[in-house]
Amino acid sequence: MNSVASKTIKARTRLSVLLLTGTMLASPAAPALAQQVAPPPTVSTVPTPTPEAVPVASTIKSITVTGNQRLESQTILSYLRLRVGQSYDRATLDQALKDLAATELFKDYQITDNDGALTIQVAENPVINRVILEGNKRLKEDKIRPEIKLAPRQIFTRSKVRADVARIIELYKRQGRFAASVDPKMVQLDQNRVDVVFEINEGPKSKVRQINIIGNEKFDDGDLIDEMATRTTGGLLSFLSSNTTYDPDRLAYDQQKLRLFYLQNGYADFRVISAVAELTSNKQDFIITYVVEEGERYKFGDVDVESSLRDFKPETLKTMLPMKTGDWYDAKLVEDTVEKLSETAGLFGYAFADINPQFRRNPETRTMDITFDVGESPRTYVERIDVNGNTLTQDKVVRREFRLNEGDAFNSFAVKRTESRINSLGYFQENLEVERKEGSAPDRIILETNVQEKPTGELSLSAGFSSIESFLVQASVRQRNFRGMGQQLQASVNYSSYSKSVELGFTEPYLFDHNISIGGSVYRRDLNSFNFINNDRQTTFEQTTTGFQVNVGVPLTEFMSVFGRYSLNYDDVSLDKRLYYFGDECDPLVAGRYLCDAIGKRTTSLVGFTLAYDDRDNRIRPTRGQSFTLSQDFAGLGGSVKYLRTRATASKHFKLTGKLTLNIYGEGGYIYPLGGRPTPTSDKVRLTDRFQLGEPDLRGFDIRGVGPRVIRYTNVDISDPANPVLDTTINRNQLIDDALGGRAYYKGRFEVDIPLGTGAKEMGLRPSVFLDFGSVFGVRRPTLTTLADFRDPADGLTKYLCRNSAQGTTQFATRGTDDDGNPVGGYNVCPEGYSSLAPFEERFYGDSWKPRVSIGAGVNWNSPFGPFRIDFAYALRKEEGDDTKRFSFNVGTQF
Repeated sequence: MNSVASKTIKARTRLSVLLLTGTMLASPAAPALAQQVAPPPTVSTVPTPTPEAVPVASTIKSITVTGNQRLESQTILSYLRLRVGQSYDRATLDQALKDLAATELFKDYQITDNDGALTIQVAENPVINRVILEGNKRLKEDKIRPEIKLAPRQIFTRSKVRADVARIIELYKRQGRFAASVDPKMVQLDQNRVDVVFEINEGPKSKVRQINIIGNEKFDDGDLIDEMATRTTGGLLSFLSSNTTYDPDRLAYDQQKLRLFYLQNGYADFRVISAVAELTSNKQDFIITYVVEEGERYKFGDVDVESSLRDFKPETLKTMLPMKTGDWYDAKLVEDTVEKLSETAGLFGYAFADINPQFRRNPETRTMDITFDVGESPRTYVERIDVNGNTLTQDKVVRREFRLNEGDAFNSFAVKRTESRINSLGYFQENLEVERKEGSAPDRIILETNVQEKPTGELSLSAGFSSIESFLVQASVRQRNFRGMGQQLQASVNYSSYSKSVELGFTEPYLFDHNISIGGSVYRRDLNSFNFINNDRQTTFEQTTTGFQVNVGVPLTEFMSVFGRYSLNYDDVSLDKRLYYFGDECDPLVAGRYLCDAIGKRTTSLVGFTLAYDDRDNRIRPTRGQSFTLSQDFAGLGGSVKYLRTRATASKHFKLTGKLTLNIYGEGGYIYPLGGRPTPTSDKVRLTDRFQLGEPDLRGFDIRGVGPRVIRYTNVDISDPANPVLDTTINRNQLIDDALGGRAYYKGRFEVDIPLGTGAKEMGLRPSVFLDFGSVFGVRRPTLTTLADFRDPADGLTKYLCRNSAQGTTQFATRGTDDDGNPVGGYNVCPEGYSSLAPFEERFYGDSWKPRVSIGAGVNWNSPFGPFRIDFAYALRKEEGDDTKRFSFNVGTQF
């Protein structure tokens, strides 16, 4: 081939390289790297020769590959269609260039022809050493790296870089950051290696600045925007919502919400003509404009039902329809009616009942006639039950909650009940549904459950501050799905200035795969009742309880179960003899007459039962349904304590208007003593067995802050012994306050869950408002110590009481004297060997059935460090002596 032809092929080759590979990617080295990026090779071109200079076909004599470093020559030739002995022309060589470009292995390549001796000269693309991400803060590397294709030890190509840049920008757009940009850079290393650096400028989130609606006349902009999921910036709570960012999917969803709103209000011809989102020049905000056409408003015309199913009588079904002729047309009501008719058909075994509403629009009268056509369909039977997605939980744990078995006739109520039971387990995603799929025949159905497991282990930490107990903390570990078998294992530790406890429990819900639950627990509880005198902690009594409990549960019906239990407790109640004993006896003047009666060691052998009814849709977070329990415990099957304790609880959950959920709860109980006789100063029911009420059952009041109590006022001024002055305004923390509890109690609450926007829901915020009420009462009034007990009968003056515990003697104190022997000061001087007891007065409060009432608000937050609950409550109604509290919180986590 002549020299002109040779130069032509080489020129075309280099031109083809330029066109096929695009502009070379070149940039300065990243700041962290010291090496310089090599500039792209320069490519020169030669004018295309005239047709007379175009060579004719020749034969390939030899093929030589040069410039390759990593790739074998034979490997490169395998990508080409050139072979020695083969005839070739310019088209053949052009195709070879295209084949080399398609491999994306070379940054430069050319073919030189020397009279049939072809030389293929290549410059290999470098190998990627590292892929570095810089500037990404909002999107972590574990979110970006799975989306990009470049990786170490791969061949570097510009097309892959461009594709990865597009992928990264798309990720940021999904986050609402439309101003994000990515600057890719290549850092040349030795041995033909490169580092690829993606410098990311995330930019701010692109917010929705404004929403415009054009064409609406019947409803103003504010009403329509309230129906949308998208929110504009600048609102009072907009910082809590992620819906202020622009999202194309949410834009489409909002159009559907608008259409649904109008269709629910009778505008059957409503349509959204256009929805445009315009990005501002700074790429930080969007302005969304909707153009709508409302149309005319319609009412329901003739409403009828036609049925081809023998079990469905049109006359009966028509009476069940919620819409009436003359009502404003509501498409949502029509949809709900179709669903209700489908569920009704499902009760008769028609899983795929064909219910088709036929619409007849009457523009002249502006009415909409509807006929619900129930088509003919066969009764269906369950062919198969599939459980998918469970990795930890065993299949049988899910399957045993199904109210249908394979081969049973289909029943929609049983499917709904199955969904409720599986959701109540708390092992899977919320609002799990059992899908219905067609089986192998028209009368066969497959029930499929696709579960998404969530953490069932709970590590909770509750902390609080009480005016009585100061700091208190509770820690517990619970696994609700131990070994994936639905078993429950739990351990808890409580610590406060008042009490300490350790408990370990285990429950097997299905004993030997039968619907019988069995469980048990062992525990140790230490209770230290104390008071503060002048900010000094004074222990009143100590109670140590060691015991165990076993329980068994058996279902009676689908919604009713009975549980039996037995427990054995050993109690040891004691007082500090140095402080509260006079001689060898408990001193009622110091300890209180009601506390002296509680001292001793006792064994309680208790057997009991609970009858429970529960048809709530979800036991963990119910939205509808009710529950009721009745329980009794008999203490006296052996042991030294005898009583009969009865309790009852009831709850109701239902939807209010919109998405509000109202929860009503009530509870009450009474303990009746068996055997024994009360003393004049004590109750037949021990202090440790009585009911107590306060936080957390009655928010707005402190722990044991409600009910019968004795408060001892010690701030007595006896500077005038004939007229002592009692100060009852002293700080509550400086008083001796003993909660006595009661034989009877009741409590209840009304609580409304308040739904927030999607953004707050994503953050795990679930606020509520509540009203709590309750009381505990019914205890024998104790004999109280008054200032009269410190009045010396000899002269009628109020004096300190002098006591000698060793001798068991008492006398009244005398006055002190000055240096001349003249009496001075109050009557507070005791002889040597005697201790002095300052005058005080006890008052009895709170033994009233009248309700204490509090209102407040709280919020549950699934925070990054675990579930968090905070409540603020205010006592609307209280009795004298009650101890109030406004703020409480607890925190935990899951694993």
